[in-house]
Amino acid sequence: MAYVAVSALSHPGLIRERNEDSLVAGPWTLCATVTENPQTLVFPLGTPLVVAVADGLGGQPGGEVASALVVRRLAAARAGLATEEDVREAVHACNRQVYASARAGGDALATMGTTVAGVVLLPGSLLAFNVGDSRVFAAPRDGVLQLSVDDNPPPRPGQRTTSVVTQCLGGTPVYRAVAPHVTAVSLAVGDRYLICTDGLTDPLPNDVLDGVLREYDDGRAAFELWKAAIAAGGPDNITLAVVRVADR
Repeated sequence: MAYVAVSALSHPGLIRERNEDSLVAGPWTLCATVTENPQTLVFPLGTPLVVAVADGLGGQPGGEVASALVVRRLAAARAGLATEEDVREAVHACNRQVYASARAGGDALATMGTTVAGVVLLPGSLLAFNVGDSRVFAAPRDGVLQLSVDDNPPPRPGQRTTSVVTQCLGGTPVYRAVAPHVTAVSLAVGDRYLICTDGLTDPLPNDVLDGVLREYDDGRAAFELWKAAIAAGGPDNITLAVVRVADR
């Protein structure tokens, strides 16, 4: 029977005072925590398994609240995420909950928001989804391939990245619907994936991600990716999960 190994960590980086990222793997969540040592969990490949990250919007209050709401809702909904439409509706439900919680929180949380990116693993297939600029990569041995779609305007001349997002969950005083990106791909034993917030991809170009993932698996890969982002300045919260499908 095939199984899924998920190695994850979440860290504030070197600049931010607190961690506003959150992560979900199956029923397990990490919210606003510090984990320099990756945690590895193993799940059977059978019922839908969701692995996702959420990155609370910096510069606006309540980012950690919004990201935690989203991963906890995805954890609760995971058993029903069997189709692309199921995933889209789950993301829409997360968006509605962020806005409802923002209204209930008053002025202090009025514009809280978060990105989200993740995968749902099913026997024989994988559904990658995102809103915002957190990312999902397939990581075959011949080079990483981005499956998510960045919701960013073009970067300014001379810049490789931008922190501006064109859509997110919540983030505005008045409700705004989102258009989730959802992509279905086949899934087989040996496949690997990387799910991460932009605290990893802003300081590290894809060739660095590719080099680490070629050399290491599982928890060591997660640790080396985090270490590379820290060495590059750690300008933002860093949350990532390395996912591998294996045969018992």
